[in-house]
Amino acid sequence: MDRHPQQIKRERQDKKRRQNNVSRMSELKTSIKKVLSTNDHKKAQEIYRDTVKQIDKAASKGLIKKNTASRRKSRITRHLNSLS
Repeated sequence: MDRHPQQIKRERQDKKRRQNNVSRMSELKTSIKKVLSTNDHKKAQEIYRDTVKQIDKAASKGLIKKNTASRRKSRITRHLNSLS
């Protein structure tokens, strides 16, 4: 089987991209869980702001779809509103 330099480069880039995507998704899921597990309204509000930013950024970069981002923001917003 022939191995072209471009194919080798593409595989190298794919590994880097996958590693970045896995890391970002893990960070996103962790921050969502933090909001949902917090019962203090003020503390949850601080974490909420950062989480919404992360969700929007992930959607704009193509890491998650637009509707998925909306659903997740809605879920954490409902939790935050239930605390007050």
